[in-house]
Amino acid sequence: MMFRGVFTNKPHHVSTMSPLHVQGFDLLEGDIGTVGSKICWTYTLDGEKKISKQMLEAVDHENKVLILKEFEGDITDKYDSFKATLHIETKDKIDLVSWTLEYERPNENVPELISLLDLVVGMTKGIDDHHAN
Repeated sequence: MMFRGVFTNKPHHVSTMSPLHVQGFDLLEGDIGTVGSKICWTYTLDGEKKISKQMLEAVDHENKVLILKEFEGDITDKYDSFKATLHIETKDKIDLVSWTLEYERPNENVPELISLLDLVVGMTKGIDDHHAN
């Protein structure tokens, strides 16, 4: 519950929990954690400051799933589409976190999003370490 709660109720805390990866959060429209709300992340990728404006596309509390779709930002400047799905399974009071990154490259010359995957893993570990301490 802890991990999903961060993204549905307290996304503005992510930059405190994982400052190397995420530096800022702004609510652009709607209410935090509600479908259709629009948010903006400021993050660092490959040493460069980036932004990602996303819409909360779906929240399924029962199955512990949250889907964010970028509608403007550094990823959709280069890629045709980008969507991140957070899924949490709880076993023996431990949150098992999985992220699915879906994106469409306009052509083969546009690289896979390996460094973004590394950022998401690092951010996830940062949040986990923050709660462990």
